[in-house]
Amino acid sequence: MSNENSCFYCEKDQRLDDLMIKISKLQASTVYLFREQTYKGRCVVAYDKHVKELYELNAEELAAFMGDVTKVARAIQKAFGADKINYGAFSDKLPHLHFHIVPKYEGGYSWGGTFEMNPSNNLKLSNEEYNDIIAAIKANL
Repeated sequence: MSNENSCFYCEKDQRLDDLMIKISKLQASTVYLFREQTYKGRCVVAYDKHVKELYELNAEELAAFMGDVTKVARAIQKAFGADKINYGAFSDKLPHLHFHIVPKYEGGYSWGGTFEMNPSNNLKLSNEEYNDIIAAIKANL
């Protein structure tokens, strides 16, 4: 696809590093911790090839990718006791297949509503706190 050289998931450049921290390579994708942590444990699962729609994947690729999404959601729930996992796959402005895996906690931020892509409180953590979250997710992958 022609957008590859402008895609930060493909380029793995500073734009990606500014938003996320790589956790692990999975079967068909890579999981990243979203630096904004209003929703503790929020991750992005990005498909390894540059496609923009689920229907571009064959059955085997789709099963592998959705398996990765499920694995990450389960790991986040186990690590942090999320009451619900929300999934977001928008990509209007960044045409690369990826899912936001957003844990929600009863009584917590935006419980009972749609998660916010860019929450106004913009919760950033220390390197140690990011490392603790990443270790908890990895322990459950």
